[in-house]
Amino acid sequence: MTNGTEVLQTIGSFLTAAGVAVAAWQLFHSRQQARSSFEDQLAAQYREIARRLPVEALLGEELDESSQLRALPDFYHYFDLSNEQAYLQRHGRVRAETWNEWLEGIQQNFDRPAFREAWREVNRRAPKSFSDLKAELDALAAKSVIQKALGIAGGSQSAVDESN
Repeated sequence: MTNGTEVLQTIGSFLTAAGVAVAAWQLFHSRQQARSSFEDQLAAQYREIARRLPVEALLGEELDESSQLRALPDFYHYFDLSNEQAYLQRHGRVRAETWNEWLEGIQQNFDRPAFREAWREVNRRAPKSFSDLKAELDALAAKSVIQKALGIAGGSQSAVDESN
């Protein structure tokens, strides 16, 4: 009888451990799905802001003064979203892969004249805002300087000239 009881206890222990493993796996995947959903919401915010920005700005063209001024609120919202993304990255709330994609997009946008001009204006009028974005832009600038000094392609100084 003891042999049978030991077998049942062993099976019970195994099933309990398997149940805990399955629960942990489900929790992990639920967290991953929640993070993906959260990141997707931020991407949707970006697309909404991009829809409101002048197409010329997104194509890398300069805007006349009047168009630049009219678009300033939308540029401001873009910088605010980018700052939020940088904050979330700094606090480990987004995956590294996602952050790298966002950062590449931020750098590409800052390489566009209308974005740089809007950044200069917003930064002039609100110099104490967007600290997380500024820190990322400073890091990009440092990386670009190092890449240029070492003769490595891929650095883009213009993306970050006006971060301070």
